[in-house]
Amino acid sequence: MVPLLIVFVLAIFVLPNVWAKWVLKRHTRGRDDYPGTGAELAEHLLRRLGVEGVGVERTEHGDHYDPEARCVRLTPDHYDGRSLTAVTVAAHEVGHAIQHHEGYTPLLARSRLVQVAQKAEKLGAILMMAAPFLFVLTRLPGGLVLIIAMAVLSFGTAALVHLVTLPVEFDASFNRALPLLKEYIPPYDMPGARHVLTACAFTYVAASLASVMNLGRWLVILRR
Repeated sequence: MVPLLIVFVLAIFVLPNVWAKWVLKRHTRGRDDYPGTGAELAEHLLRRLGVEGVGVERTEHGDHYDPEARCVRLTPDHYDGRSLTAVTVAAHEVGHAIQHHEGYTPLLARSRLVQVAQKAEKLGAILMMAAPFLFVLTRLPGGLVLIIAMAVLSFGTAALVHLVTLPVEFDASFNRALPLLKEYIPPYDMPGARHVLTACAFTYVAASLASVMNLGRWLVILRR
């Protein structure tokens, strides 16, 4: 039973990321028939859709849209790349910029929750490490349970962020990026673009499952 559980946990944590990397790499071949790079497509889409005040920058810290800086950030391979992966990832991040521009509620909720979760996770980690010492110092009935409950609450906030992230990512990929890509890449590349977006989405699904499992682990500890 235990070996099967270990395999299951490893599959949730490892396989989606491995698969996503494989899919993205599979479609990184340079394409001379594409009119521009990922960055050029992102800039073009932002102008065309009237999303003003949003920049496009190169980053070493993963592709993302920063709602506070109002900036689409792409890794060098996707910023300068002229490949199916590059333009698909760029369109996805522009999808987030469109969400922000339109006031898409789940994106705004995620942005607020992320700030809370970062503080809550730090508090939770501190409480879990300090729990035995605090219990010895206070010696209050149920003191350890209270501390663990507070820590579980902080981990629960992180799980909530991951769950809210799912609809945000799926909407950016399949309701926004994919329809835009139909106008810029050949029809025979559309299955590959969908493949890239699906692979990326699975990494968020895996992160959500892992976060929920972590919360469940602490809930089991608390019940004991």
